Amino acid sequence: MENTRSLLIESLYNRITGDEDARVCKDIPDSACNDQPRNFFCYLIANLLGKVADEIGSAKLIIPWLFGMLGVPAVFTGFLVPIREGGVLLPQLAVAAAVRKLAVRKFVWVTGALLSAISLFGMAWAASATTGIAAGALILLMLILFSLSRGLCSVSAKDVLGKTVSKSRRGALMGWSASLSGIAILLIGLWLESVDLSAAGTRVFSGLLITGGVLWIIGAGVFSTILEQPGATDGGGNALAVALKQLTILKTDAEFRRYLTARALLLTVALAPPFYVLIAQSELKNGLAGLGSLIIANGLASSLSSPFWGYMGDRSSKQVMAIASAGAGLLGIFTFLAVTAGWSWIVNPYGMAAIFLVLNVMHGGVRLGRKVYLVDMATGDNRATYVAVSNTLIGVLMLAGGLIGLIGDKLGPAFTVLTLGILSLLTVFYIRHLPDVSEPE
Repeated sequence: MENTRSLLIESLYNRITGDEDARVCKDIPDSACNDQPRNFFCYLIANLLGKVADEIGSAKLIIPWLFGMLGVPAVFTGFLVPIREGGVLLPQLAVAAAVRKLAVRKFVWVTGALLSAISLFGMAWAASATTGIAAGALILLMLILFSLSRGLCSVSAKDVLGKTVSKSRRGALMGWSASLSGIAILLIGLWLESVDLSAAGTRVFSGLLITGGVLWIIGAGVFSTILEQPGATDGGGNALAVALKQLTILKTDAEFRRYLTARALLLTVALAPPFYVLIAQSELKNGLAGLGSLIIANGLASSLSSPFWGYMGDRSSKQVMAIASAGAGLLGIFTFLAVTAGWSWIVNPYGMAAIFLVLNVMHGGVRLGRKVYLVDMATGDNRATYVAVSNTLIGVLMLAGGLIGLIGDKLGPAFTVLTLGILSLLTVFYIRHLPDVSEPE
């Protein structure tokens, strides 16, 4: 029975990756080669469940909508995205130092997943039992826990991936995970379109958040079955001392410094979506069709583009970043022209939906490309350091980048989108000079 299951896993792995020999390995321990097909699917399933749960607790869509129904003051809504993103990225220097003490790091991800589940359960309770300021404060508190928990997952996930799945296979894994999760999110959006949210009240959101928590628990169970070989534990000393020592890598590692600069420039793509939302709200009298439509747009973007970005990432993750940044830049310029010129064939519900779709496709390309680039550039000894240093510094820059909203206040969201679009195009020229770290067969 066990042999039959192993053969089925290996056969499916071969079909997805195109391997004729599932034991062809690059940049992973020799002892991990035979376990690669199994680990590929364990990582894929756990990552898939986490992505769906993450979308269910989205600080950009679900929670703001819930805040509106609970009568939470708008000042609380303004803290959602900074807490969600900064809470994941900023603490990771200290987390990485602790992770370095562990020869097997999959249980760091498992711990983060279980804490994420607890935070979503807490949000569900707050949504059903409180309103107004109390609801806002409790949900923000749970969101802080959620963000810190996701930081644990983030700093350990790439390290485990780099030890269990070889180069030229990681992009396909990430691509399929994003694609399948996009389909699941699409189905959730379609279901929400059929629900009368005003009649159902907060019960729908409580149910969604509980479902997200359950998915995290299942994902933790699956991830714990990954067969991870023990790795190096050098550098696992005092968290603060190790963190300060890690920062010196910015002076000594020119390749990493160039990557970090590129990732910082790519924030122009990450910062753009809220301003597209403002454009839609101001140009369409009734705004977007509803919460379900937003989720559907995200789901379609992921399911349509992620396999393409994934396979392209295995060939050249640098090209993925460049193409996606260029696409986002051109879209920003196009959207500005459409709004200022009043192009009715674009400034309508269907046209704006198409713009959101393209924006999410490009944003997905940027995210996947820079993740694959980092994992392929790193080695087993410095991967956790690379992830922690880059995520922490980018977290600081992301908070500072929120000041781009001053442009929106003074000159409007359309001009902000134009500014970010031009900067995204300029970023392409920098990315073109990065070394190509991918190793296609």
